[in-house]
Formats: sequence, C-alpha cells, structure tokens
Amino acid sequence: MDMRAAIEALTEEAERQIRDHLAIALASVHGRLAWFLGAAATALAPVLHWRALPDEHGPTFDAVKPTPQQYTDAEDAIRRLHTTLTHITT
Repeated sequence: MDMRAAIEALTEEAERQIRDHLAIALASVHGRLAWFLGAAATALAPVLHWRALPDEHGPTFDAVKPTPQQYTDAEDAIRRLHTTLTHITT
C-alpha cells in the first residue's frame, strides 16, 4: 500500500468514527487519536529514507532519491492528513 492509500484508509476510518458520533473519543490524547497519529507516522515513514542531494555530496546512509510520483503521492497524503486533522479538531 502506498502512502496516499494508507492515509486515505486512515482518514476514512476517522471520518466514519466521527459520523458514528465517536468524535469525543477522537479528541482524547489517548485512544483513537493516538492510534490515528501513530498509523499516519508509519504510513509516512518512507519519507525518512529519501534524500534531496545527489550521491556526489557525500555519504547518503542508504537514503534514496524519490521519484517525482513518490513526491506527488507524499504531498497528496500530507494534504489529506491535514484536512482530516483539521476536521477532527473542529
């Protein structure tokens, strides 16, 4: 599952819980919001292995240069995550 799909699945779950009137549970630091944030961090973890500089600038510590599509997917995932977190907290 790519980043965008993982974040989409998480946001659908959060939105379903809000529709089912579980917003109070989501607002808690413990429980579903903590799970949501942890799962979002896991989905976005590939970004930690990306590098922006070319190899000739020194060791990359196994970091990889992402493809343009990976950048696009990550940007879309972050936008979706931002929208969902804004919705959850309002």
